Amino acid sequence: MRRISVLCAAAGLAVTAFVAASPAEASYHLIRWQDTGFCQIWDESIPTAPWPSDYARVSTTVPTFVDALVLKDHALKSGHCSW
Repeated sequence: MRRISVLCAAAGLAVTAFVAASPAEASYHLIRWQDTGFCQIWDESIPTAPWPSDYARVSTTVPTFVDALVLKDHALKSGHCSW
């Protein structure tokens, strides 16, 4: 019985170490609020949807926040989004 406990503890530590060592993968995209035209960067790692739900997704998914800022800057300059 003691062997099983040690084996389970070792497996738990191994899984914890693996999860802690893997890099976090965040992704972002732009959403545009229908009533105001305001664009916002949305982090897809947030488990809920934006509220209220009167928005539209206006960009592809990008891997970093800086890439999302570039998309937002381009959308502002082209007139697709407002401040």
